[in-house]
Amino acid sequence: MFARNLSMLGTFAAAILASTVAHAQISDDVVKIGVLTDMNGPASTPTGQGSVASAQMAVDDFGGAVLGKPISVIVGDHQLKADIGAGIARRWYDVDQVDLIVDVPVSAVGLAVQSVANEKKRLFITHSTGTADFHGKFCSPYAMQWVFDTRALAVGTAQAVVKRGGDSWFFITDDYAFGHSLERDASTVINANGGKVLGSVRPPLATPDLSSFVLQAQASKAKIIGIAAGPPNNMNEIKTASEFGVFKGGQQMAALLALITDIHSLGLPAAQGLLLTTSFYWDMDDKTREWSKRYFAKMNRMPTMWQAGVYSSVMAYLNAVKETGTDEPLKVAAQMREKPVEDFFARNGKLRDDNLMVHDLMLVQVKTPEESKYPWDYYKILANISGQDAFGPPDPACSLVKK
Repeated sequence: MFARNLSMLGTFAAAILASTVAHAQISDDVVKIGVLTDMNGPASTPTGQGSVASAQMAVDDFGGAVLGKPISVIVGDHQLKADIGAGIARRWYDVDQVDLIVDVPVSAVGLAVQSVANEKKRLFITHSTGTADFHGKFCSPYAMQWVFDTRALAVGTAQAVVKRGGDSWFFITDDYAFGHSLERDASTVINANGGKVLGSVRPPLATPDLSSFVLQAQASKAKIIGIAAGPPNNMNEIKTASEFGVFKGGQQMAALLALITDIHSLGLPAAQGLLLTTSFYWDMDDKTREWSKRYFAKMNRMPTMWQAGVYSSVMAYLNAVKETGTDEPLKVAAQMREKPVEDFFARNGKLRDDNLMVHDLMLVQVKTPEESKYPWDYYKILANISGQDAFGPPDPACSLVKK
């Protein structure tokens, strides 16, 4: 009996010791996640408070703690300014001991935060930075791109439109890194498929009056006016084009980035027929509907692909912390690359060596008002695009790519 009790005590002590060791590897006894986003500006609806809600939903669903340590979520507003975003990231990593930063629209801010993450050797997952340079020439072992990149959107939208006969294009391109990258990647796809790019104009982000830019695109006589832009320019350009009779004149518009909140704001009468590529649609299947309805109960609108991606990546991160027994950044990142990403957000997902999460996308078309049967019933899914086809091979310019 004594020997048996001694054995049990030894087992118990070993369990306590193992638990203590695991706990000791959580820095500062808390796992802290910072949602760095646009809280009040033009990107706040597709990111903003919705991204914060998604991160908190993931933490709550995970149980609020990992390895016996609490998980906290803090929020910062970078105001779409790279210097402010970099400054917050630096303070979070240095002073507040943030373990992971998520979200971060737009590309210029995302690249600035990526540089800080690399310098400070802390993790950063972006959802609303789309430039392919993020996982290309600027790739970092500490920074991941989870939802999309410009090449994937270009393949999905531009290739499909060219194959449907839209073989001459003129771009209205946001004049910053994201817009330039989107136009570049789309142009490559268009030319490769026998199309021609006739020209482009480049309004700054959040330009209040886009009339002159739309008129130049209209005057080009291109069959397709490509919108290489994010919010708010993208939907304002479609609305302005409709007012100027672009559609009645026979030209079409293809949005290389459009979000479901954009369509909701614009309305189906103006957006109907628009082709776009997305990583996520709330009404795709039972899994997307279940999560999205829970999100809707908190936000009173359906999630964008960016907001859904925040939940997916935070959950993947927390699982990796649990599985590795530490929040040490490179060990957690390595574990995230080991496991497939298969959840309500991603199908056939895999975090590659270049830290791009490759997964299937969808080509969708905006429904007509008559086709829409209930609130937020906005998309017809036309085709599934495999992650391999959409994202293509790793960029050799990335130092993480095995040669």
